[in-house]
Amino acid sequence: MRHVNSADGTAIALDEKGTGTAVIVVNGALSTARDGAAFADDLAAAGFRAVTYDRRARGDSGDTPPSSPAREVDDLVAVIEAAGGDAVVVGHSSGAVLALHTAASDLAARGVQIRHLFLSEPPFHFGTDDVPVDLADRLQALIDAGHGEDAVVLFQREAIGLPEEMIAQFRTTPAFAQIVPLAQSTVYDTTLTSALSTPTDAMLSVQIPVTILCGAQTFAFLSAAAERLAAAMPQAELIVMPESVGHRLDGAAATRIVTERCG
Repeated sequence: MRHVNSADGTAIALDEKGTGTAVIVVNGALSTARDGAAFADDLAAAGFRAVTYDRRARGDSGDTPPSSPAREVDDLVAVIEAAGGDAVVVGHSSGAVLALHTAASDLAARGVQIRHLFLSEPPFHFGTDDVPVDLADRLQALIDAGHGEDAVVLFQREAIGLPEEMIAQFRTTPAFAQIVPLAQSTVYDTTLTSALSTPTDAMLSVQIPVTILCGAQTFAFLSAAAERLAAAMPQAELIVMPESVGHRLDGAAATRIVTERCG
């Protein structure tokens, strides 16, 4: 793993596997580059250079508050630059929102290019059932008070919409303790997805190939969001993936889809 500096000086940790066309994996909430490792292995085996990275305030990356969607765009641009300035980007969940937001920025002026964009289950609300407007502030208050566990639970409840019984069960597992150090990132994910509840006109009209991915067995809200996004982007392709279950992108199936379009 190595580090690159974002525009504001934040150190962003990234890992690379394989050779060939760079494919950058942008993970969703409460995840790190390690969560994309198996997918990266699949991509590398298929002949790609897989790049995973820790978004700011996660894993081995740094953090320079206050964060904003624009700073996260800068982070992804820095990773694309480090990968050679020309890459395929696969974003999952909030990472898909970030990837599309980045593609809608003036990449030519930044000297980088996204050659194909894959958006896996982006949680666009399109202005319906948005998260509470004060959620980011309440999350930050809990974190500032040293209550990272409570912030993670609040995020799962109000931003993700997990049922109480699922949250209670997850709290008893070792995985819960592993994501508590990522509590600060819940503020950033909330800020990003709240600011971009509805894709902007620039996001909907990006001039690069776009493939929208959605699991056949995922949350109904995410299926509806994928279908609505595809309808708003007639230039995009929508693929329903039976292999992806429960808002988890199946790496092997995604690799096959990427290979068919970018191999």
